[in-house]
Amino acid sequence: MANNEQQSAIMAGFDDRRVILTFPAESLILKEGDRNVDMYKIIQGQAEMYVGYGTDKESLLGIAGPDSCFGELGLLLGAPSIYTVIAYTDVSVLRVTSDRIASFVKENQTSTLQIMRNMAETMSVMQHQIMDLSEEINILKNKEENDNSELEKEIIKSYVRPQGMKGKMYFMGRGKH
Repeated sequence: MANNEQQSAIMAGFDDRRVILTFPAESLILKEGDRNVDMYKIIQGQAEMYVGYGTDKESLLGIAGPDSCFGELGLLLGAPSIYTVIAYTDVSVLRVTSDRIASFVKENQTSTLQIMRNMAETMSVMQHQIMDLSEEINILKNKEENDNSELEKEIIKSYVRPQGMKGKMYFMGRGKH
């Protein structure tokens, strides 16, 4: 499907309430920790996704391309963003609001499945991190005789908080998984 045809297909069913936003390269699209109640689907361009952006704990999660979505936690849970999104190139996105989500799911089944895969992959990564943390805590307990409960809490907090979350980097684009 040609890009213009794809864009027309994406916008179908949104009548005059559709919203297409554009962001120039290097601009901030979504900031970690900010409340955002919309989800975005990239129509054109690429965006970088970071945790800890602008800090000494900055980590690139991946580069999102056409057909990728971000901000789904804000839309689905009303939760603050767990990452920062920066336009890598000029980016055009389809903004999906709570009153458009049903139409979006119906018209964008592939995107919906990708969102679910991304969430499942994130849960899998977090499960492995928790297992690794448990092993590290057990090693520390065996090495030291004193009470490590405060150390355990600090280690767990650093992995549970988004700004300290360490995960693998992967490319999120055109249905690649």
